[in-house]
Amino acid sequence: MSAEPHRLSRLEPYLDRSEPAPTLLKMLVGVQLAGFREDAGMSQEQAARGLGFSTAKLSRIESGKGRRPPTEGDVRALLGLYGTDDYESSVLLKLLQRAGEPGWWQRYDKRLMPEWFDRLVGLQEAATAIRTFEIQYVPGLLQTQAYARAVVERGLPTASASEVRRRVELRTRRTELLTREDAPQVWAIMDESVLLRVLGSRETMREQLDRLVELARLPHVTLQIVPLDVTNASAPAIPVTYLRFGGLDLPDVVYLEHIRSANFLEDRDETEEYRISLDRLADEALTPLESMALLHRTMDERYPAP
Repeated sequence: MSAEPHRLSRLEPYLDRSEPAPTLLKMLVGVQLAGFREDAGMSQEQAARGLGFSTAKLSRIESGKGRRPPTEGDVRALLGLYGTDDYESSVLLKLLQRAGEPGWWQRYDKRLMPEWFDRLVGLQEAATAIRTFEIQYVPGLLQTQAYARAVVERGLPTASASEVRRRVELRTRRTELLTREDAPQVWAIMDESVLLRVLGSRETMREQLDRLVELARLPHVTLQIVPLDVTNASAPAIPVTYLRFGGLDLPDVVYLEHIRSANFLEDRDETEEYRISLDRLADEALTPLESMALLHRTMDERYPAP
């Protein structure tokens, strides 16, 4: 019997979501199973040995990683081993069933969605708060279609027109997250050089900066710019995305992007370092109002309207 009867009741709303959230649900299933194991007084090694699992397999199930959720048979076996009550078992199995439904982004060609990018998009769709720092491009969630096309064409100069179109469609669909009723809090910090680097055309840049101004007016979006004259800013050397999942017993996740891969950090000590780094960077950056003024000034001086 669980030490906290019916603690899964607060997860029932996720059973009725109109859009599947497989990444979130896999994580929720995993963290709840880990909780049931701890309630039963078992270590991972003991639980795995009791069912003939490898410890690595049980660790994967509890972390919620990978493209696919665990099998129903494995989850039922774990629930039986832990003595979980019927109500909580029922809710968890329903969550597991929904975790198998593909999210909109998983309907794209896997060549466009490597596993690390699949996970990032799924985490962003599930997060209640997203903090991001960019040193080269406008953050993906804030890009216009024309700017996204310029980014894709720059990064993949030999890609076919159809591949470029699909990649731009995928990037554009991601931005719809900001206009949902349950949109996350987004706090984006950019280096000023992002505003000065011309991608596509000056018209593309003006449209993109105008879009940033528009988005910064939304109550759930905060935008800050690190000016070029701040030479000692405590900025990370690579783009950073920090994700939080409020009230769901899930760890914060830090996403570090590389050219053809990415790292996901979940250890509290590691994620806390990045949270502190982003806090310092926010203190060193222009305030949101000053950042808006810089956006307007850059548009007028570098990208004047025709």
